[in-house]
Amino acid sequence: MYTFAFEKLDVWQLSRQFVTKIYKVTADFPEEEKFGLVSQIRRAAVSIPSNLAEGNARLLKDDKARFFQISYSSLMEVINQLIISFDLGYINEKQLNELRVDSSELSNKINALYKSVKNR
Repeated sequence: MYTFAFEKLDVWQLSRQFVTKIYKVTADFPEEEKFGLVSQIRRAAVSIPSNLAEGNARLLKDDKARFFQISYSSLMEVINQLIISFDLGYINEKQLNELRVDSSELSNKINALYKSVKNR
């Protein structure tokens, strides 16, 4: 089976796992949040690996860096929305903390990827 270059990135693989966790956690949100917070969190989460993939496919280093930066920004958006979800009682402290640990690892890897492109 053919694989694309972005599929070999550890950070992309981690971000896929993160998206899966986000989908599972948000499945338990109240029905009235289906088109609100759930939709926003999921869209931002999916944006993380999507922008990593698109950035990796770009030829110019500035283009690559821009998409990696967007990926990082989407991760920050997810973290913000998870904190709000905790404040509203949609997720518990354990869930928030586990996702924050995942987010921290992911943010470090995205930053490293960004720096590797910018410093070329």
